[in-house]
This record gives sequence, structure tokens and C-alpha cells, in this order.
Amino acid sequence: MAPNGGRYTTEHYPSAADAGHSIIAKGFKVTTKKLPILKAEPIEKLTEALGIAPPEMIFGDNIMAVEHAASGFGITFNTYDALNRVDKTGNSMLQVAHSKEWQSTREKKHEGITEVVKPFDWSYSTDYKGTLRPGSPQFQPSTTPIPIELLKRPDPILFFDEVMLYEDEMADNGITMLSCKIRVMPERLLLLCRFFMRLDNVLLRIRDTRVYVDFGTGEVIREYQAKEEKYEAVRQKLASTGQDVPAQLRDANNLTDLLPVIDKTLERLTVR
Repeated sequence: MAPNGGRYTTEHYPSAADAGHSIIAKGFKVTTKKLPILKAEPIEKLTEALGIAPPEMIFGDNIMAVEHAASGFGITFNTYDALNRVDKTGNSMLQVAHSKEWQSTREKKHEGITEVVKPFDWSYSTDYKGTLRPGSPQFQPSTTPIPIELLKRPDPILFFDEVMLYEDEMADNGITMLSCKIRVMPERLLLLCRFFMRLDNVLLRIRDTRVYVDFGTGEVIREYQAKEEKYEAVRQKLASTGQDVPAQLRDANNLTDLLPVIDKTLERLTVR
């Protein structure tokens, strides 16, 4: 598995032909690129580079990046590096257990389901935390949380964008997707890269990487949080509230508070 939060893999970095959208705030430059789904030839190259079959919908030229020229800091979120964090061994016992459970719940409806369960993590679950640019300052372990109260202030939004990196419907048995969104305020910004997986009748999983920047202090905080819960447990919680359960299960924003945290890390750095 590829290193997480490491360097740019420039050979897979999107072409500079499309400048995308950008904003500069207090020395920090935010760039987003949203281009169409990859065509056949780029998909073949991506498949060869990754060593696994890619998801159904790959937005391989899309990126979201935050850079600070004065300090050399830069972090980008891109499709290739995210998929390169997917388990390629197929040896994860947790994944194998879920694969078998999913197969057993669908075997009467979908013959040959074993063809879907590849010898790699077919859910494309990733713990991707972004890719640091060459020469960038490094994050260090921290206990300083993201200041949620500051983010609750009704500050004007100078820039907002959302970028899809990949998506797969898991043979019509759920959804797995990775997307990023960012909002820039006058004194700070917050980037969220979210992996969301719903495997019907089996499991719900959310893995969030948040990057918070305080323009005044130059502090950059990166928080990674992984949550998951059995599908039926979440379904019962939603049913007890009288909500439209199928609709709620399609939106990760409705589910994040219902899933227990299973892993969390905090890191920080300061730019000058």
C-alpha cells in the first residue's frame, strides 16, 4: 500500500492545460479542477499503474489543492493517490468477512456474485489523507482539535467548491464514493475529503479527512476520522425516528452522527 500523506506522484498529476478554479486568501492558494470522467485510454493507464480494476466512475483529472507559496506548504487530493491506498492484497480479514456476508445475502438474486468479490478491497475503501507537495513542511502528531466554534460563525463564504474523485455502485448493491469540498472564509478555510460506503444489508462506513487553516496564525490542522457500523443497526436507529429510511441511507451527512468512531488522528503544522 502506498504511503499516506506523502509526496505528489507527478506522473499521475492532472495536466496543467485546465487551470480550474482558484482563489488566493492571505497567502494561501486554493485550486479545484472538475473535468469529465476518464475515457478508455486513460483508464487503461490508470489500471496498469494501480494494479487493480478501477471503480466504475473515475474522475482522474479532478483535484483539490491548498498551497502556501512563502513556506512551500502544499497538499492536494487526487484520484490516483487515493486509489493507491486501497488494499490490493485481499488479505484483510475484516474485508473478507464483509465480502462473504454480502455474498451470502445476495447469492439467490445474483448468480456468479463471486466475480464481483475481487482479490482486493472491492469497496475501494481508502484512508487517504492527501498528498504533500515536494519540500512541504511535514505534519506532526498533535492533540489540538479543529476549532469547531470558529467554523460555526456566520462568516461570509469567499469560495466554495465540491469535487468528485471516484464512485462505484458495487454491482447495484450499495455505493462507494470519494469526494472533496472546501469553503474559504475571510480568516480561515476548511477542506473535507470524505469516503462514504454503503453496502446494503451489511455495513456503512465513513472516513473523513479535514484540513483546517487559520490565516492569521498560519496553523494548519489535519484530522482523520474513521467511522463504521452494521447496516441493520443504523437502519433501526433511523426507523425509530420515523424518517424516510431509504432516503436517509443515501446521504452520508444524515448518517455521520449514527456511526461510532473506530479510528482518529490529529496532526498540525505552522507556516510562516
